[in-house]
Amino acid sequence: MLHSGGELQRVLLLGMGQKKPNRNQLAKMGKVAATQVQKTSAADAMFLAGGMALDKKDREWFFLPLAKELPYQAYRYTKTLSKPKATCRLKRFSVSLGSGSDLKAVKAALNRGGEVGNGINFARELANLPANICTPDYLSKQAKALARRSPKASCKVLNEKAMYDLGMHSLLSVTAGTETPAKLIVLEYQGGKKGDAPHALVGKGITFDSGGISLKPGAKMDEMKFDMGGAASVLGAMHAVISMKLPLNVVMVIAAAENMPSGTATKPGDVVTAMNGTTIEILNTDAEGRLVLCDALTYVERFKPASVIDAATLTGACIVALGSQASGLYANNDMLADALLAAGEESNDRAWRMPLWDEYKRQLNSNFADLANIGGPGAGSVTAACFLSHFANAYPWAHLDIAGSAWHSSPKGATGRPVGLLTQYLVSCSEDS
Repeated sequence: MLHSGGELQRVLLLGMGQKKPNRNQLAKMGKVAATQVQKTSAADAMFLAGGMALDKKDREWFFLPLAKELPYQAYRYTKTLSKPKATCRLKRFSVSLGSGSDLKAVKAALNRGGEVGNGINFARELANLPANICTPDYLSKQAKALARRSPKASCKVLNEKAMYDLGMHSLLSVTAGTETPAKLIVLEYQGGKKGDAPHALVGKGITFDSGGISLKPGAKMDEMKFDMGGAASVLGAMHAVISMKLPLNVVMVIAAAENMPSGTATKPGDVVTAMNGTTIEILNTDAEGRLVLCDALTYVERFKPASVIDAATLTGACIVALGSQASGLYANNDMLADALLAAGEESNDRAWRMPLWDEYKRQLNSNFADLANIGGPGAGSVTAACFLSHFANAYPWAHLDIAGSAWHSSPKGATGRPVGLLTQYLVSCSEDS
């Protein structure tokens, strides 16, 4: 029996099955509900929760993924379309709880889910933009705009001269072949206690990756505008953190650059020196993400972070290993890895832990430098993470290889992952502090 206290023009029934659903299934139910209601022409919808055969805690939790999916399903890319498709008509979504639910807890879940969904959409929009619009400078302007939303946030942007003075020659080797200047974007949010160590997010921001002199094949090269998916995701997570006014200190660093071929581009066989003094033999200029990230990982040491997580569309090998279902997770700290895995399960934005063994690191040996930037055809995602681990010894660190999870090829579009995972991790950190 259905009752809403008013006249219903249409009813959408959501089947829960005969067995009690787990949280992964609840998240899928929320997605189905949000998707179907967005397909209607309704401007006003109400969710009747009184008949949900769930315990109190699961029923309250259900509203977080539901609220996250509502803006996600409403998103439409329109920026560069002369005749964009009609946007979603839904303007108001309300909930009828019935008895047995904590109104305060449900409101908190709805608000948090909505802000996470908005953060995901922020990341999707950045990644979907073409590379002639979403340049390193454009990313820096987006970060500055985010900082202006809160008195607790501040942003600074380092230009190429400042990076050169810091010794970031690995990062600068990637941008040597383009006329578009690289940027190191630093966004700080001081929502926690003064003096508390911040949690750091580091994003790979290659706004277009041609492969450089090691040129990529032409097929699907247009998708290399998505190679700043890591930068988009950490900006999306900061969008959610600032909107939720999370009581936590967070710092975000993005290494933003283009990777293009020209007469001044870095060549295979060149040797460069990273910010921490490590020399690197560049055997393949298409393995450029690790070259910008290594200097960003060294730079973030100055904040004495409690944890550092980098997100990067780093390797095609990770797609071979895990497909699009899970992000690859590497970590030098078991507690951090476990916390991220748990955050992935809680947010339905899952990761899978991969090995980071010394045996793999030997593949990066070079006769002409301290490290080579590639480790051969075997275990490409692992050796890329091993390369990064060399620059992350000063703090608990995790690397998320999101090459498979950050965008879809058919139909083409950014997913906004791993904003959900990162945000849930930071929320958990704020609750534990």
